[in-house]
Amino acid sequence: MHLKSQPLESGGPILRAAILKVRSIRPILCLLLPLACTFCICGRLSAQLPFYTDDPAVTERGKWHFEFFDEYDALQLQYPNLKQNTANFKLNYGLPHNLEVDVDSPYLSIYRSAGNQPSTGVGDTNMGLKANFRKECPDSRVPALAASFYVELPTGDASQQLGSGLSDYWLNLMAQRSLSPKTRITGNLGYLFAGNTSTGALGIQIARGHVFPGGLSLLHDFRPSLTLGAEVFGAYTENGNLGKSQVQAMAGGQYVIRKGLTFCFGMLGGKYVASPRFGGQIGFAVDFP
Repeated sequence: MHLKSQPLESGGPILRAAILKVRSIRPILCLLLPLACTFCICGRLSAQLPFYTDDPAVTERGKWHFEFFDEYDALQLQYPNLKQNTANFKLNYGLPHNLEVDVDSPYLSIYRSAGNQPSTGVGDTNMGLKANFRKECPDSRVPALAASFYVELPTGDASQQLGSGLSDYWLNLMAQRSLSPKTRITGNLGYLFAGNTSTGALGIQIARGHVFPGGLSLLHDFRPSLTLGAEVFGAYTENGNLGKSQVQAMAGGQYVIRKGLTFCFGMLGGKYVASPRFGGQIGFAVDFP
């Protein structure tokens, strides 16, 4: 609905009183707004999509954060499985004391060679809790630190390779350090207590716990609205069989369309059977006040 602007004199007494009150607090607003922006900038940690390496930031208390990405991968050494599409939905909610609760679930499509039926459906659902222990400070060399604990429920159909058929328990540690005002490096180190890292036909499927995932990413803000970077991400099993491990790399970035809405894109490729030969990813992240 469009309202025409009118001069102060044409309004009623209530309208004139409201406008005069706003004018009276304008000097205070002019002082507080720059200060508020300063605190927001100092406390900000950039989101990590499209990268698998998670950052230590958590969603603000009482706010919702939604992420979606669609990744299309060409598989290797997975015959008759040839390709896989993963549409992933993730919802975060900020809790008190720098905590965040997460829920995410993929919708998978596995394409196979001629004569073999494809599989399509919901994959395994993740539920997790993330805690930020320390925010990065300019006068300290100690990085920002956080940890998350995830439980993956076997909601996918294991007979169709849409789920692992196992309940997974996963602890992940995160650290992030700024190399300059525009460049930052983020590292993850995790331990899978039980289950495996598989998402459809990708990931380590033969393990039953004792998997060590990890990642390292480097991001640079070329513009206030454009961030580009790269990462190496992988997972290793205790049996030392690299043919059953996962190593992959991604190059991609984020573009801020407007405040609270970010578009993400990436290209990836990997080695060993648990990683895609090559693939592409697009997605977006939305903040809800």
